[in-house]
Amino acid sequence: MTTEKLEDAGATVIIGLKVLPGLEQEYETWQKKVNAASARYAGHLGAEISPPTPVQPDWVVVYRFDSVAHLQAWMNSATRQSLLDIGSKYFDGPATQQVVSGGTQPTDPLVTVVVTHRVHPDHVDDFLDWQHHMSQEESKFEGFRGTEMFRPLEGLQDEWTTLYRFDNAEHLDAWLTSAERQKLLAEGAKFNDFKLRTVDNSFGSWFAFEDNGKQAPPPSETKTAIAVWVGLYPTVVLLTLALSPLHMPLWLGLLVGNLLSSFIMSFFTMPYYVNPLLKRWLRPKPDEPAARTHLGGLGIVAAVTVFWAFVFYAVTTQIWTLP
Repeated sequence: MTTEKLEDAGATVIIGLKVLPGLEQEYETWQKKVNAASARYAGHLGAEISPPTPVQPDWVVVYRFDSVAHLQAWMNSATRQSLLDIGSKYFDGPATQQVVSGGTQPTDPLVTVVVTHRVHPDHVDDFLDWQHHMSQEESKFEGFRGTEMFRPLEGLQDEWTTLYRFDNAEHLDAWLTSAERQKLLAEGAKFNDFKLRTVDNSFGSWFAFEDNGKQAPPPSETKTAIAVWVGLYPTVVLLTLALSPLHMPLWLGLLVGNLLSSFIMSFFTMPYYVNPLLKRWLRPKPDEPAARTHLGGLGIVAAVTVFWAFVFYAVTTQIWTLP
């Protein structure tokens, strides 16, 4: 797969942070306040926190805006600077930061590597040729899912940024430690002023991204709660019916049922049932009348709730009686 060069179509900043041991909970509470503040700025599309994982040793914060100008307004704002002054006591060293403009948001839970290079203006053509060769070699490795390249952004970032994605950490490690990559790094020795960061899961969540790769503003907490309820009701009842022949004691049945319902909700109910069903209500188009959107969404919620209630009433009282 060839490297893509994308123009401005939204902007994302990826911030890596080391948090002092023992202050993780306080930091997360503070970070949520910062994210809430970012949502009040024009062009805000989303903000997410990703805690450390075996693949990703640092905390990672992502802000998405609809343009570089709006992202820059937030990043340089007095509001953010004031909050950073308050939160500096939680950090173990300075943060790292990568900004990308445009790009696509993967819908699968991939592992993403973010690499930034400082490139002398006289060496840009050589750098692009070297990156193209790098991308060609990456694409031959199992689990490779794509590469994107982003030019420096005036006023925000001087480095070139490259994202490449693999389907899991094992396949990524195979590429990172491969003889092919070591050979390419040696060939591009003059570009060895770079930083590499691995980010797990590409910031996936229950609520999907828009088809064009940009994330729509997140649903309100009320809509989110109702949407989860719409999916949870049939999931829990169907699991209860499926597990009832096992005659497990209450404590064990709830333990197993809750575990299974979490997986089913994450990998099936929300992405394949609730999100498509309530998409226009959860993420309405900007030009859609609010009253019409709300009424339509609540109408769908009411209709599917009545449907499932009738089905489960018939099944459990007329067709089959639970033991």
